[in-house]
Amino acid sequence: MRRLVGGALPNHPLHNLTIATTGASGSVFLRQLLLAVERDARVQTVNFIASDSGLRVLAEELGIKGRSNLLRQIMAGEKDRTSARTATNTSSKIKEQSNADIGANVASGSYPADAMIVLPCSVGTLARIANGVASHLIERAADVCLKEKRPLVLCVRETPLNKIHIRNMYRAADAGATVFPLIPAFYYRPATLDAMAREFAYRVLAHLGLPQSDAFQWKG
Repeated sequence: MRRLVGGALPNHPLHNLTIATTGASGSVFLRQLLLAVERDARVQTVNFIASDSGLRVLAEELGIKGRSNLLRQIMAGEKDRTSARTATNTSSKIKEQSNADIGANVASGSYPADAMIVLPCSVGTLARIANGVASHLIERAADVCLKEKRPLVLCVRETPLNKIHIRNMYRAADAGATVFPLIPAFYYRPATLDAMAREFAYRVLAHLGLPQSDAFQWKG
């Protein structure tokens, strides 16, 4: 039976995703990805991990204040963010994991994670994944995906790239990861930043076999 890169079966919906965010710019893309998987009934479980540097970027770019109700703050719009900080109800499918918890479920190959997305992926995180340095949960979960031949998508965000970055992208790709640079498209003329970020998130999900019904499709 033909398999996709990373070992996923074609036309087999991914039910259990790991989504991580690290210390690179692009929080609006993360927000749209989380909103998309929250809406997608095919996705049943999402384990979400934020690095300390990722939390700093979220604070700068989305106005996140503190770690209370972090997921709700990320997914809320600008007008709703104040109330999101004190809300008690959270997503039923997206579970937050501590990056310091190296013994969390996704740290083991026996846990049935179907795929992992790192968005945005800093070049520091890329370097640790590419070279097998798994001292925190994000890198360990990525390492598990590689050793178990599960899809791992690294949405690298950096410019310009030096030779070390390029070599690490090659190493990660050679190990089985997909390097999916955080480069949005413009040919469909997105009217807002959210629309541009949403289409990028849709492209990532489509790459994993989770196409979204309202995604833009080029007709030629």
